[in-house]
Amino acid sequence: MLIYGELKRSLGIITYKMVSAQLKELDAYNLIVRKEYPQVPPRVKYFLSQRVLIIMLVLRCLYEWCYNHIDDL
Repeated sequence: MLIYGELKRSLGIITYKMVSAQLKELDAYNLIVRKEYPQVPPRVKYFLSQRVLIIMLVLRCLYEWCYNHIDDL
């Protein structure tokens, strides 16, 4: 989970417009989930979607297999 402000700070020199555009694109592809909280000031959190979590699990298994069989290749 990332809060927009934390995400922006961790990316360094990047404009808010660029961060927002990238987050909207990731959301459009269902790679992240955006959750808005109705408060003042507004707060938004981002989570990885189920689709990404499954892909990460598959890639992790592939990595482990490769790591364990590198000498066989």
